[in-house]
Amino acid sequence: MAWPGAALAAEVLQVRTATLLQIGDRNRNYAVELACIGVEPVDQAAAMVWLRQELPRRTRVNLRPLGEHDGLLLAKVSRLAGEADMGSGLIAAGLAHSDSNLPACSALAPS
Repeated sequence: MAWPGAALAAEVLQVRTATLLQIGDRNRNYAVELACIGVEPVDQAAAMVWLRQELPRRTRVNLRPLGEHDGLLLAKVSRLAGEADMGSGLIAAGLAHSDSNLPACSALAPS
């Protein structure tokens, strides 16, 4: 399965869970997991509401792929019009925590 290149613009089709987005570009759509964050079960609903407010349907986004996790594209996702990473936004809102257990994320973690 081929993943899009680094910093590829696409659009949000659906917020599926607190960390999973359905993204589409010109002729493909795929599931994208927000990279390097975890959301506690008690915060799942609030995190989905926050993401849906930040990323309404058809919002243009940049993807910065970090790899694959359980068959899903693992990526940093930010609005095309801004630099803010959605995972960092969820952490700042108190709805998620940093999770560097995945190999792609542990390489990004400060030493």
